Amino acid sequence: MTAWQQGFRQVTAQVAPRASHFLHWWRTSLLAWLPARWQWALGWAPARLLLRQQDDQLHLEREIGTQRLAVATLPWPCQAAALATALPPRLQRLPRYWLLDGGQVLRRTLRVPAAAAGRLLDVMGFEIDRQTPFTADQVSHDVRLLGDAGAGQLDVELVVLPRVRLEQWQQDVGSWADAVSGIDVMDRAGEPLKVNLLPPPLRRHMRNPQLRLELLLAVAALVMLLLAGSQLLHNREQAADTLRAEVERSARNARGVADERARLQALVDGARFLDQERDKRPTMLAVWNELSRKLPDGSFLEKIGVENQQLQLIGLSREANQLVPLLQQSALWQRVNLTGVLQADGTAGGRDRFTLTAELRASANAAAAMAKKGAADAGANDAP
Repeated sequence: MTAWQQGFRQVTAQVAPRASHFLHWWRTSLLAWLPARWQWALGWAPARLLLRQQDDQLHLEREIGTQRLAVATLPWPCQAAALATALPPRLQRLPRYWLLDGGQVLRRTLRVPAAAAGRLLDVMGFEIDRQTPFTADQVSHDVRLLGDAGAGQLDVELVVLPRVRLEQWQQDVGSWADAVSGIDVMDRAGEPLKVNLLPPPLRRHMRNPQLRLELLLAVAALVMLLLAGSQLLHNREQAADTLRAEVERSARNARGVADERARLQALVDGARFLDQERDKRPTMLAVWNELSRKLPDGSFLEKIGVENQQLQLIGLSREANQLVPLLQQSALWQRVNLTGVLQADGTAGGRDRFTLTAELRASANAAAAMAKKGAADAGANDAP
């Protein structure tokens, strides 16, 4: 590993957790403007069904973000099938978490490097032997992030549930053990720690029974959108044909009027003006051809705009940071600049979104520059 690669990895390890924390704070701040019920209805807030057994009752609570609301109470003991009659269908689709008292688990607060933020569960698995009287195969554990401790350190909490108590819980709750998605723990204040101590093989994954209907509705909406766009395009084409026919009919009538000479002169002046404007910059065909040759493979343009002498390009590329020197070599434009910062597309292609601006050269200057460049290339090829 070179020194440059090592330095790059160190910088990435320091920046990645901070960027993740900033994005989490930014998303949380935006969602704070919406009521909790709206967040849940739109699917933007985590929601789950909490189950807690106290004496001869089973209390059911709906948790949305940090808010909890009691929804039902069932007599204990009871079977998991009792939820079908006690809850509406929408609440039945929420993931179910069984709440344990804090005295049934072991909790240890530790400080770890910020570089381990993405693998806290695996890192804490090696600390179980040193922090608890159990081995890793004797417990079920989870990790809770407490906050940034500064100096590249994070404060985390290791929560451990012995397998013996997990097996005892399975025997006590009966059919509920196969009907929950996780096990959470209540702290001294009566708030859930938001951990999951249920081993992954035992977790029940809730499925949305209306998923097929929702997909069909999404496909239908997409088809309707395409049909609406096609109809709009057809209407535009008809309007263009009608306008074209009216222009042609007016042109034929204009030939017979007395001011034909004046109109002809106006046409000549207009053509001269258009020729002058056209000479100020290269044609769009030339610009497209030049972009096709200069852009590297794996680059795509979403938008190309020309206003006066300014050319604007918006698209995706795997080599976005190399586009400025590549396009600067063209004879059709000059002063190529990258507007704004590169933004990762977020897909598996590894492309970055870019916005470039350039100043188009006059067509005469561009032709001369291209001819000069072609002569230089030919001379380089003929040289021994």
